[in-house]
Amino acid sequence: MSERIDDLDITVATRTTRRSALLGLGALALGGLGTLGQGQGTAARNDNDTNGAQADASAATPTTETIPQTGYAPVNGLQMYYEIHGSGEPLVLLHGAFGAIDLWGPILTSLAENHQVIAVEQQGHGHTADIDRPFSYEQMADDVAALMDHLAIAQADIVGYSMGADTALQVAIRHPERVRKLVPISGKYRYDGEYPELLATIQQLTPDFFAGTPWEDAYLRHAPNPEDFPLLVEKIKAFFGKEYAWPEEDIRSITAPTLLIIGDSDAVRPEHEMQLFRLLGGGVDGDSAGLPNSQLAILPGTTHGTIVFEGAEQVVAMIEVFLAAPMPDAA
Repeated sequence: MSERIDDLDITVATRTTRRSALLGLGALALGGLGTLGQGQGTAARNDNDTNGAQADASAATPTTETIPQTGYAPVNGLQMYYEIHGSGEPLVLLHGAFGAIDLWGPILTSLAENHQVIAVEQQGHGHTADIDRPFSYEQMADDVAALMDHLAIAQADIVGYSMGADTALQVAIRHPERVRKLVPISGKYRYDGEYPELLATIQQLTPDFFAGTPWEDAYLRHAPNPEDFPLLVEKIKAFFGKEYAWPEEDIRSITAPTLLIIGDSDAVRPEHEMQLFRLLGGGVDGDSAGLPNSQLAILPGTTHGTIVFEGAEQVVAMIEVFLAAPMPDAA
């Protein structure tokens, strides 16, 4: 989610400590394919009102205006909210825990200058109402693939942050044909990929911890049931409290060229990201063995919470270079 909440005392938090924790959580909060099908549609944005919001995105004409296309897609029992910004090759953008589309800020607007960005709000986040099922990366990945089906998108680049990065990895594992290139920002494939201090701190979170923050504000403005924010906090605590380790053979099965991005002071441990990089074919002597399809970028002086905020310009620049490079089989 966001920057490491190291040494955080939830019960007696100073303003500085709380801000650092929220940056970390916010990062967790922020957290595309082929060409959009003919005859996609739009639905007018109407916060806290799902009447008419179920409008299918398949009835309107694509536009390059700054006002995004919006819609709700029937996806695995959800009415999943999405926005389409810009034009070009499709790119799916996946936020982190407690996130919403409008919290992406300059990353979304910058990517939309060169891509058709399909920004998603996952189960229980933003405009997408929660349903009676637990959170899981596998289910969220299946939801993304189903949304792509709904929008008639055959294949896209996928960029995810924190929870969205882990979801992006699962999309590449479970639906490899849908992913052209993959960019997990602060992602992991094991529960212990993050520092234990953060994991312990998350279990102490309460709704009051978010009072007055952009993440609470986004939820209260967008959620169909704003009073359910305490339920979201508890559900995410349960989600992040589950230990898991995805099989290494699943990671090795990812064929999409992958750019891993973390901060040097990220919540994700650098040694874990290096393990992930090696499983994706990286960590070799490129001069003798040739460059692998995976790349690893570690931003200096950057935390989990700042990487998509203060680091937005660097992150977008790296993503653009990576996505513009020829595919390995077309080089």
